Amino acid sequence: MPESKHRRRRGRPVSRGQRVAAVPITRPRRQKANKLYVAASVIIAVLVIGGFAVGGINFQRPSPAGSSSGEYVEGVGVEQELMGTGPSGLNAHVEPRTVDYNTSPPTSGDHWTGPARCGFYEEGLPDEQIVHNLEHGHIVVSYNLLRVEEVDQLKDAFNSVGMSAMWGVARSYDKIPSGTVALAAWGVLDTMQGVDKDRIETFFETYSDALGPEKELTGTSRPC
Repeated sequence: MPESKHRRRRGRPVSRGQRVAAVPITRPRRQKANKLYVAASVIIAVLVIGGFAVGGINFQRPSPAGSSSGEYVEGVGVEQELMGTGPSGLNAHVEPRTVDYNTSPPTSGDHWTGPARCGFYEEGLPDEQIVHNLEHGHIVVSYNLLRVEEVDQLKDAFNSVGMSAMWGVARSYDKIPSGTVALAAWGVLDTMQGVDKDRIETFFETYSDALGPEKELTGTSRPC
């Protein structure tokens, strides 16, 4: 019996083009890949920003604002006991007599009437005069350096601090051990061997125009 056209059509070989058209096409999952890429980028950005934040906390110097209320900042110098005050609330002016202080160099106490002008004094200055500078919120750098090279190094470090022109006094001082540099603010003292420029700058940034009975009573310090 001859095959029907229907049966012959079903049994006819499928062409190559028909086979290709019959196979489902798998398209790349671009949307999923894009989402993974975005998620990875966000995670990396968070880690980088977090790293900078932690680094900033670990290496940030004490801010000058940390002592604006007249308080000692932990880790910047050593807090000293304040000497007694006069009847006006400020330490008494006692020129021309000498004064016995509880630290060397002093960080508080009675003092002479006129403070020193800001600057670098290789010939030295009396304790009774520089304590008046401390009362006004100044920083006093005392040094006992024997070599000219060390004195020049300290002078460069002192002058490189922008605030020293208005808030700094440096003087030679033989009442501390040889090779010593001492930084004084009202009620705070920091001593070091040799010249540490970063440490000097940090002390100025923290305590200039910040400590002293002048600012405590009047609300403002007195620059040079």
